[in-house]
Order: sequence, then C-alpha cells, then structure tokens
Amino acid sequence: MRSYNLNIAGYNIGFESAAGGPDLAPSERFLRNITDKKGENILIGVHSGSLIPDVRAERVFHAPYVEEINGVLIQNRADFWSVWKYRSDLFITTVFPLSLSEKKATLKFSLTSMEWDLWINGTESEIDPFEYPLDGLIIYYLTVINDDILIHASGIINKGKGYLFSGVSGKGKSTMAKLWEDSGAKVIHDDRLVLRNTGSGYRMYNTPVYNNDEPRDAPLNKIFIIEHGANNSIVPVKGATAITLIIANCIQHHWGSEIIARLLGSVSLMSGVVQTAHLAFRPERHVIDYILENE
Repeated sequence: MRSYNLNIAGYNIGFESAAGGPDLAPSERFLRNITDKKGENILIGVHSGSLIPDVRAERVFHAPYVEEINGVLIQNRADFWSVWKYRSDLFITTVFPLSLSEKKATLKFSLTSMEWDLWINGTESEIDPFEYPLDGLIIYYLTVINDDILIHASGIINKGKGYLFSGVSGKGKSTMAKLWEDSGAKVIHDDRLVLRNTGSGYRMYNTPVYNNDEPRDAPLNKIFIIEHGANNSIVPVKGATAITLIIANCIQHHWGSEIIARLLGSVSLMSGVVQTAHLAFRPERHVIDYILENE
C-alpha cells in the first residue's frame, strides 16, 4: 500500500509513501490499529534512500542496543539509535537489530511540526515504517509534543475503575496484571502505557507490543508504585514524593531542558489529580481484595 493510518494511544499516525518511495507494509503487531479516519496528529512521509543530518547537528542522545537476559542487561551493539539536533530540527538515526535484512533509517522532525519525514535505506521493496525501534521512538515524541506521559507500567480496569501499577523490571508489573486478569478484570497492558489528560480526566492507553494487539484504554483512577513485599502494604504519597516516584518510571530522553520541563509539568499536574500510593505486595490473589478494601 502507499498510505495508511494507525490509531495508537488515541493518536492518529499517518504514513504516506513519497514519490519514488517504497511500498508500505505494516507488521502483524499493528493490523488492528489501522484506521480509516483521517485528521492525523502526525503525518510521516516515507522516502527511499539516505538522509545524513546536517554536519552542524549535535548528537544529544545515544542508545546502545541492550537486551535483558535473566535479569542481566547485555549490550549487543553500540550503534543502535541516536538523536541529533540542529536549530529546531531533530534527527533520529537508527538501525533495525531485529530485521531480517540490513537497513538504516533517519527520521527528520521537530517538536512544533506535524509533518515529519522518514528515509529508509535498504534492499526491501516493501517496508514497515513503524518497525522497532521507530515505533517506540515515534510514540515517545508524540507524548512530548502533546504533554503526555509514556511510562513503564501495567494497567487494568475493574468495574469501571482503572488502576496503574508502575515499577522497574522485576517489581511485579506483569504479575499484578495476571492476578487481576485471573480475577476477571481487563488488562490494558502489562508493560508500557501512555497517560493522557483528556480534559475530563486522565486515561491510560496501551501501546502495541504483542502481535495483533487491539487498541485498549481506560480511566486512570489510582497509581501504585509497586514492589514485592513480605506483606501487603499501601502507603499514600503526595507532592514531590509522588512526582519523583512516577518520573523514575517514565520513559524519557532527558537531553533538553524543554523536554524535562514538559514531563515535570505533566507529572506534577497528574499527581495533583490522581491519587498515588506505594504498594508492597505478596504475589497472591489476596492483594486484589486488599487494594479494593483500602480505596
């Protein structure tokens, strides 16, 4: 196909192949996110070939390719993706470590323009312009532009109320999601969520990580910062403590003061509206009853 739109976390992301550009083929992960609605939040023109950032551009952020194996972080390659900045233009250069073929890409964008351009240099006649790591990078900068929040967390909805459980790897996000799912609740996502202020309250949205994942969202009624514990314990937190705990689990590229200020402002506003608590828990069904009894 030459163009298509995705509905992800409430964003309408349009892809359009430029003249001479490749055919576009979204992967299975995004098939249920395809929408016929226009009115894009962002429109990305896809080109064949290479774009080299301006020689005066400064590299402001760099990420090596790191995998977690049995709880241990292992760096597999140094040349993964980088962010470059020249004046108001930003460039993301990346390789595709999970791809079956060798290719590189450069995404040119800004925090004020809704029209971006993506160059992909490879041998494939059809490409997925949202292939990892471009999917997460594009979603992240959409949250920056819209003053939203991308966070490591699992989220569920139970009887109309949405609960978010946030923590670093190993603290129990997936365990908590499974416990709620087994009790009949609906899981929004078990690893990565987008949090958005809709004007009438906050909502959490899933991001497509698993094959053929469908769009899901729910109201955000309470945030729990979690860890495993000998006993179940809820301690409410407010103010700077709540803000610090939430930001520690947010996905962020802290290379610019504007980006840092945007995230701090968004989290501060949210923590003043949505209750936050520290939750130590035993990975057993009883923790759900404990949470519901202590609302």
